[in-house]
Amino acid sequence: MSDNRIDDGTQVVLIDDDPHLRKALSQTLDLAGLKVVCLEDARTLEARLPADWHGVVVSDIRMPGIDGLQLLANLQGRDADLPVLLITGHGDVQLAVQAMRAGAYDFLEKPFPSEALLDSVRRALALRRLVLDNRSLRLALADRQQLAGRLLGQSPATARLREQIGALAGTSADVLILGETGAGKEVVARALHDLSARRDGPFVAINAGALAESVVESELFGHEPGAFTGAQKRRIGKFEFANGGTLFLDEIESMSLDVQVKLLRLLQERVVERLGGNQLIRLDIRVIAATKEDLRQAADQGRFRADLYYRLNVAPLRIPALRERSEDILLLFQQFAETAGERHGLAPRALSAEQRAQLLRHAWPGNVRELQNTAERFALGLGLGLDSPPAEPQGGASLPEQVEAFERALIAAELARPHSSLRSAAEALGIPRKTLHDKLRKHGLVFADGGGTPPEEND
Repeated sequence: MSDNRIDDGTQVVLIDDDPHLRKALSQTLDLAGLKVVCLEDARTLEARLPADWHGVVVSDIRMPGIDGLQLLANLQGRDADLPVLLITGHGDVQLAVQAMRAGAYDFLEKPFPSEALLDSVRRALALRRLVLDNRSLRLALADRQQLAGRLLGQSPATARLREQIGALAGTSADVLILGETGAGKEVVARALHDLSARRDGPFVAINAGALAESVVESELFGHEPGAFTGAQKRRIGKFEFANGGTLFLDEIESMSLDVQVKLLRLLQERVVERLGGNQLIRLDIRVIAATKEDLRQAADQGRFRADLYYRLNVAPLRIPALRERSEDILLLFQQFAETAGERHGLAPRALSAEQRAQLLRHAWPGNVRELQNTAERFALGLGLGLDSPPAEPQGGASLPEQVEAFERALIAAELARPHSSLRSAAEALGIPRKTLHDKLRKHGLVFADGGGTPPEEND
């Protein structure tokens, strides 16, 4: 028999106050290769079951304290799909039928053959696996839809970023986000938190570059009364406040070397010690750090600890600059302008062909943040206000390559608008339907009316 810990590997929890029956049934399940945990009563069961546990509960009906029917009701409130098998005496059959109507998976009347128990447990485990697989698929689909709504864009670079976030969100790994100013590092950090198992815990964001050197340690680690002049009360630091959730540490490169030493210890040991205290406080947090600098280069120059860099660089996540995903510019601008217009109660404004070209030519040194500000200015009727020089060609792109990228971005932006057919999209672009169809194939774009209708059929 197994020990008394209920974990994800436990397949059956057997509850019966009769030690002889409990021993006999557990041996039957053990011999069948099932991992079993035995309890003599149900009082501690709910608190010990992991979330989305993959197992089955087998319980007697007649028990002191919480009986089988009350246990069933409690477990149904926790997870209506959790299989509960009830063991009944001859006089409890009517109660068992009542329990089946209330949602019990099965009941076995004493005495019953071992094979009857094994057959029922195996069927219940198979059903539980199917239910959890379906639940996982639904959650994954909902997460992808939520992520697509947060990180708009049709470019390959944006698609790769969404895939990376989806792959990392469900893990417990600390993440290092790399990106220029205004690229959306906090948006990515929040997405990692909201799509993780920590989504119900706190999300604490700190801009390390905005903290004065004199208070940074107190802000992060907290302090005890008398730790320094003016410290009259105990203060809970940001690390401790984020316990059970996610801590987002932006501009980590601005931290002093002394603070970096303490951060390294926290990452390695998951403990924090308040200033002026001598108690180690154990933490359950995920740390997401962000930087706009090359930390490896900073480490080589002695401005950043190399050991902290290597500790953070386990799961790096790079956000592409806006100039690297020009296909997204018009789509994002349109979304930002519509949102700003709704907020200010203004009618939507249409971009001219020259304004579209200007948006695509701009270098966007401030990235998405600059684009959002430009869109709000446009929604207010103040024009684009772009007077900086155009973006430099990337990677020595030739004129035909730049023209092709420009064309693809224009078409992608138009396809993001609501169109009932490929013909209406072509008319909006001022080209024949056949020409648009050929260009979609050329650029690897897809037109869909919401149901994914192929372009050649959606006229």
